[in-house]
This record gives sequence, structure tokens and C-alpha cells, in this order.
Amino acid sequence: MNSQSVKSTPLCDKHVALGAKMVPFAGWNMPVQYTGIKDEHNTVRTACGVFDISHMGQFFVTGDGATQWLNTMFSNNLNKLVDGMGQYSIMLNEQGGVIDDLIIYRRAEEDYLVVVNASMIEVDYAWLMERKPEGISLIDKSDDYVGLAIQGPTSSAVFAKMCPGIELPVRNGILEFDCDGDAIVICRTGYTGEDGFEFFCPADQGEKWMDKVLASGAAPAGLGARDSLRLEMCYSLNGSDLFPDKTPVEAGLSWCCDLSKDFIGVEVLRQQKADGRPTALVAIEYTGKGAPPRHGYEVQLPDGTPLGELGSGVLSPSLGKGIGMLYLPAEHSKIGTAVQVIIRGKAAPAVIVKKPFLKK
Repeated sequence: MNSQSVKSTPLCDKHVALGAKMVPFAGWNMPVQYTGIKDEHNTVRTACGVFDISHMGQFFVTGDGATQWLNTMFSNNLNKLVDGMGQYSIMLNEQGGVIDDLIIYRRAEEDYLVVVNASMIEVDYAWLMERKPEGISLIDKSDDYVGLAIQGPTSSAVFAKMCPGIELPVRNGILEFDCDGDAIVICRTGYTGEDGFEFFCPADQGEKWMDKVLASGAAPAGLGARDSLRLEMCYSLNGSDLFPDKTPVEAGLSWCCDLSKDFIGVEVLRQQKADGRPTALVAIEYTGKGAPPRHGYEVQLPDGTPLGELGSGVLSPSLGKGIGMLYLPAEHSKIGTAVQVIIRGKAAPAVIVKKPFLKK
């Protein structure tokens, strides 16, 4: 993909027909909202929404030694997986910084599906190809699929209507089967904090399956709601909360880094675990009134001392207050520390709180 071009998913016309407002995101033309961000957010929290995730990447890795090689490329331990299960993991540079966060599923022995972020498909593929041993196959099939994230408390009922007689896999599981003449991949994962699954079908059948999802009880939801839903759960977004110069230790993601195994960047993580991290990704929420927090807004101590800039920020529909995440110097990252967000010259009082914002 040309980095200057903007691509559209196979569902673009469907989004427009459903009344979506389209915006560029990660090199793609994507729906930001349909009926409104708050309405779509609340639908996912109380019923079921469907998001187009066709812009995300799918890599297939197979061959003798695939597990051993991928264990050197990703932070989590693939030896913990059994067939049909997946795990969240991170791919790091030599300095221990985040290249991408991803989910890897074990389809069978030495056979994996890796789902990567849309903006990082080319970077991730090149990084892996440069380091791939002979005899291992790495294939980018990102253009072959339409992906739908079907999320919310009633998502299981929606699936039962979409694919009668098929049972959803367990949490973090993957299931591949044929339904209505199409090869389907179901991953029991999501980015909202609600029950749900991610549904992949052949790209040329995407509109048919989108219609089936809507007819089965889900409502369309856009990027705006996806952002507020994930931020309420303190799920990091690559490029906003995860960066090549910040480690998973600083980002609070040590839980998906097995420091007992060797992988690219692990030495830096081990050192930070031993000596302490220089910065920490913290969660802050408003304690008073203020305009909605946004990416890039300055954050200060109450006396005006600059601390950093917001990575992510929204007005939380569930909590009715501004929330955000940013990296702060470790000495200022303690829960309960008072800060302020500067918005057009005005200070909105806030405080560092325990993650996540929304306790499920």
C-alpha cells in the first residue's frame, strides 16, 4: 500500500448506505459514526454492535520451527498455547520499544494466524520477512478477508442467528468452519471490554455477512465508539499509547512479556524490571469540569509544571467525565496524584486513577 494513498474496505458502500460519516484512519477510509458515538457506545455496552475491522492485517505462518522462531519475535510465550487458542503479544525493536501489538492464534502445530494493526501491516511484514528463517512460510492475506468485530452482551445470541448450530469458541479461542458456502474464521476476542467475537469471511462475501449480522440483532458502530469503549477499559492504541521509544514495561504490559525467554528487546525489559522504569503509562480522569480531553493536550502538575501530553483522551459515555492516558515520569505516576489538562489555555483538574476506568 502506498503510504500516501487512502484505501477503502469492501464494506465502504455499505457504510455510506447506512448513513456513516467517513474519515481517514490509519490509511483507510473508515466510518467514525452512524447514529452518534454515545448511542453506539451504549449499544455495545448494553446489547450488540458491529465494527468493520477489515483494515486490520492477517498473516499466516507455517513450517517446522515456526513456534521457536515466532517466540524470538514476540514477547508472549507461544509454548503456552494449545491448538485453537490465541494470546495477546507485542513485537519489539532492539531497544525494547513497541513496533506493534497483536494477537496470535495457534491453528495447529507450527501453524499460526497473526492479526496485526492496520497502520502497521507493511512495517510488520517487512520486519518479520527480514528475520524469517528458510523453511518457514509467512504469507500476508490481509486483502483476502472482511473482518467484523461483533461486540456486546447479546453477541452470542447474534452469532446463534448468523450461524445456527455452531458454538462460539471459548475466550481467546479460534474456530474455522464453513457456513452458508463460505469459509469462516471466528476469534473470541475484542477491543471493547464486552463479550464478543471477531468474524472473518472472504472479502467478496463481506456485504452479505454484514447484512446477516445486522439482521441478527447487531447495530453498526464506528471508530468513535470503538475508541471510547477501549479507552474506558485502558486498552492501549498503537500510535497513541504505544510507541517505538516506550517499552511494554513502561506501558504496563509486562503481563504479556515472558522475560524468562529470549526475544528481540528482552534485555531492555529485564533491565527496567530490575532498575525501575523511567516513565509509566497512567490513567487520569477529570475531577471537575472541562472540555473533552484529546490526544496531544498538555498535562501539568497543579502548579503549572509540565509533565507530558495526552496519548488518548475522550469524554467517557459510561462515566460522564473526561478520561485519558499518558506517559508520566515514574516519580509523578502514583495513583492519587493531582494533575491538570490544558485545553485552549484553560486548566481542567484531574487525578491519576487505577486502571481500568470502567470496572467490569
